[in-house]
Amino acid sequence: MQTNPAPSTPAHASLVALGDSFTEGMSDLLPDGTYRGWADLLAARMAAVTPGFRYANLAVRGKLIQQIVDEQVDRAAAMGADVITLVGGLNDTLRPKCDMVRVRDLLTEAVERLAPNCKQLVLMRSPGRQGPVLERFRPRMEALFEVVDELAARHGAVVVDLYEAPALGDPRLWDADRLHLTGEGHRRVAEAVWQTLGYPAEDPEWHLPPDATLPPHWVARRVEDVRFARRHLLPWIGRRLTGRSSGDGLPPKRPELLPYETA
Repeated sequence: MQTNPAPSTPAHASLVALGDSFTEGMSDLLPDGTYRGWADLLAARMAAVTPGFRYANLAVRGKLIQQIVDEQVDRAAAMGADVITLVGGLNDTLRPKCDMVRVRDLLTEAVERLAPNCKQLVLMRSPGRQGPVLERFRPRMEALFEVVDELAARHGAVVVDLYEAPALGDPRLWDADRLHLTGEGHRRVAEAVWQTLGYPAEDPEWHLPPDATLPPHWVARRVEDVRFARRHLLPWIGRRLTGRSSGDGLPPKRPELLPYETA
């Protein structure tokens, strides 16, 4: 009886991740107070199948697309990694005044500089938590994703579509700040990128939401809304009004392309 050969595992020897808090790993908090996130999870899985695998993560929370272009793109391009992931522009779309033409131009500049300097560029349609914030900014987000799709087609990049995944719109996979994924959310993103790069699926149903649970009581929801406003929304508004960022003064997460040791 003839059998089909097992699918080959891609041979990616290095990964560089660019972006903001999403790629830094907030809010996948580790016991030591640092963040892990989907890019670290992906790097660990790639390192497990590729001896000598190297990884850098230049992401810093709060960065706008201009800052990513200025501070991360040339540095990443010079590393000559097999895989580069670029996720940026979403913070811009959440600003009260957002020039989408400028965002498009900057994202185009980033892709044009990165694509020739890696074997595979990975772009994303970012996830969005279902709720009033997503509905308010949906037109800008979808305009950003149109740019992502166009650039990917033009430059041979692959696109990981997280926006259309039902699981990643589920509020249960988002942290209390309603801006960042939980650890389980990051695990699913890592699986999505893993599969997009051609690795065999470990969780074919990553895009499906968790099993249904009873919704919280009305009183509990209101208490959570008040807590969210006090701890997260008001400080976020304060930073917008004063021009500050949560990432001001923070260094890149993993600035050098070095061997990645798996635990």
